[in-house]
Amino acid sequence: MLLLVRHGRTEANAGQRLQGRLDLPLDDVGAAQVTGLAAWLGQPDRIISSPLLRARQTAEAFGVPYEIDDRWVELDYGSLDGLPLNEVGDDIWARWRVDPEYQVGGGESLAEMRVRVVAAVEDLLADAVEQTVVVTTHVSPIKAAMTWALGIDVTVGWRCHLDQASVCRIAIGPKGPVLVGFNETRR
Repeated sequence: MLLLVRHGRTEANAGQRLQGRLDLPLDDVGAAQVTGLAAWLGQPDRIISSPLLRARQTAEAFGVPYEIDDRWVELDYGSLDGLPLNEVGDDIWARWRVDPEYQVGGGESLAEMRVRVVAAVEDLLADAVEQTVVVTTHVSPIKAAMTWALGIDVTVGWRCHLDQASVCRIAIGPKGPVLVGFNETRR
């Protein structure tokens, strides 16, 4: 089973800002969230983390060694990193929702991100058949993996909500991936 874990809350999450590649730590709420999450999920066979601090701190909550995989880093929002969500123009949101190739201010497109995330997922498939593999990452890579599992366009991710410290589960069966859980939380 592949468990995709969104990191806990940061100050930017609390302030409703796009974080993208900003390397921010968990705040006190986020630290408590991931402590509870790790206790709920138990010890996996393998943990992989995005290189960003908030994802690494989430991996550390499991109390076992973990690996870093740069392919699980958050979408690069370019010049929008750190911007409050309500200051992102309606025209930008509208274009993102329909154009997977759209990039903002030197950032990364959803299509580019999906390529790296799918490669990362495919590298984990064999292990995820027999083991529990946890990936601590971010909202956009999780949504990209979810759309891959469902065989749908990556822009559908804009129509889905993921809480901080939530889990998405992808089972790997004989006929391919199956999304068996989305936005699971235990609070």
